[in-house]
Amino acid sequence: MTLSPAFLDELRARTLLSALVSKTLKLTRKGREFAACCPFHNEKTPSFYVNDEKGFYHCFGCGAHGDAIRWMTDQRGLPFMEAVKELAQAANLELPAPDAREAARAERAKSLHDVMAAAAAWFEEQYAGLSGAAARAYVEKRGIKEATRKAFGLGYAPDGKNGLRRALATFGDAMLVEAGLLIEVEGKEPYDRFRDRLMIPIRDPRGRIIAFGGRIIGQGEPKYLNSPDTPLFDKGRTLYNLDRAAPAARKAGRMIVVEGYLDVIALAEAGIDEAVAPLGTALTEHQIERLWRQVDAPLLCFDGDAAGQKAAFRAATRALPGLAPGRSLAFLTLPEGQDPDDLVRSGGAAALEALAAEPLVDRLWNHEVAAEPLATPEQKAGLRKRLNELASAIGDPHVRQQYQAEFRERFETNFLQRKNVSRRPFQPGFRAAYRPGARWQPPPPASAQAETKMVGATGIDRVLVKGVVTGLLRFPDMLARHAEALHALQLADPLVARLIDSLVDLALHEQALDTERLATILRASEFDGLARDLLRADSLPFSFTRKDAEPDRARAELAEAIQVMVERPELDAALAAATARLKESFDETTYEEQQRLLEMRVDIDRRLANLMQDDEGAN
Repeated sequence: MTLSPAFLDELRARTLLSALVSKTLKLTRKGREFAACCPFHNEKTPSFYVNDEKGFYHCFGCGAHGDAIRWMTDQRGLPFMEAVKELAQAANLELPAPDAREAARAERAKSLHDVMAAAAAWFEEQYAGLSGAAARAYVEKRGIKEATRKAFGLGYAPDGKNGLRRALATFGDAMLVEAGLLIEVEGKEPYDRFRDRLMIPIRDPRGRIIAFGGRIIGQGEPKYLNSPDTPLFDKGRTLYNLDRAAPAARKAGRMIVVEGYLDVIALAEAGIDEAVAPLGTALTEHQIERLWRQVDAPLLCFDGDAAGQKAAFRAATRALPGLAPGRSLAFLTLPEGQDPDDLVRSGGAAALEALAAEPLVDRLWNHEVAAEPLATPEQKAGLRKRLNELASAIGDPHVRQQYQAEFRERFETNFLQRKNVSRRPFQPGFRAAYRPGARWQPPPPASAQAETKMVGATGIDRVLVKGVVTGLLRFPDMLARHAEALHALQLADPLVARLIDSLVDLALHEQALDTERLATILRASEFDGLARDLLRADSLPFSFTRKDAEPDRARAELAEAIQVMVERPELDAALAAATARLKESFDETTYEEQQRLLEMRVDIDRRLANLMQDDEGAN
């Protein structure tokens, strides 16, 4: 019987590890964990701990480590399937029926592991040969010693289209293509994916090679090339070096996340082994969850440039739904223009240790405060709105309440320092809005606001979002220019939100990105159907959604549409906040602020109406 990872994960989740272990071992609660004398070696002082939240046990004396299934096999001595059957019965979980197709997939995966191991061995042979001279020089220049190179298995892919294909011919082209080692183009012979690159094996948590990263030796783009997703490799769920970093993290009590392979290797060269890296993309929710299985608060140490700090903030926002008591992130900010490799090569491990960790709450606050000027009430209202949205994204209610309280206290301390001023006397001009003893009501909307209300009721927001995304597909060069604004959007449709996120990532990593190239990339993703539908949306009332659009005008109006899409929710939030304050207590300054916001909302709706004019009428 072949058991899927999903089934095994469900089995572990349904098993309370402390209850299982306590059947044969006396446990004592120590904070959020349980302690005991280790059953795997003789000791007098407890060093064996069970953590229910993370689902594993660990002995700091002998290094024994595992989950519920491992406990049954190592401590009880049961065969794997017997252990699974006993746990499944206790958890009232039905074992899956034998599946011939699943068994065939498992057998194929085993064969693919053999392919990857053979490829890694061949790359190492090339590194040591005549063709690997440039790769060896590059490794030496980076300060990587031979022992470290061997530990990470660095190799070299020669500059040829068929070297690996010939060397691994016994596996056959089909298997090499499936493993991501060959590229297959219709009507042409398959050819090697990696050429003239330093080859960096990527391993799964069990230490098996599942993919490769290739760093170009000379000039060319892309600088780094990863294996595609395969039956063995899922880029968004894999962390580079986790197999080596996990045991080191248990000893160090921390795990450091850096941006790239060579940062990880540089830290290892400096004696810091508990480092991992995502694989050319922003840190995903799945990767963050994997980090939390190792430590409570992983340290994110991204590059000190703008791109690195943006990646760190994106990781911070993606972590919010998974925050829980005692589970967070922290950040190490590098000097501007430096990466971890630069830091430890110039100052050694001490330079990294000297950096002060910034808690997640501070990173979120500082980012939003610096996001835009805070001179006007509208801008301060925008800050409060952004902070509220961040806190609202936190899944755990207790942590969410703490963040809301912390943000509110900081906002009031910094921006609401009240002065002792007497209320201005009643003025006749405000009689309609304020009567002593009467509940305040907002003023009736102006005639232009009635139109706004009607437009909103027809679902114009959805049309605008659809139009903007279509425009970005037609004019991908606009993505990088508006990356920050697009990233800040909070969209109701999760698929559209993920599509925009992916488009921004592509724009930041691909220098020459046109509509055809974009369509080719999206064809192999979950967004293919959505992108096709949007590009057929010529009926939308925007110039930038049409195939025959005049480029300069389309780009200008697309920029305006993005700005409207960003400004309108912020404006609505500020207006709602001002109205709520007036309902509680009338104040002339707040009333004037509300009237300005109403005028701004009318103006933004006029801007949107101008963008939505029929193309023929506009001409």
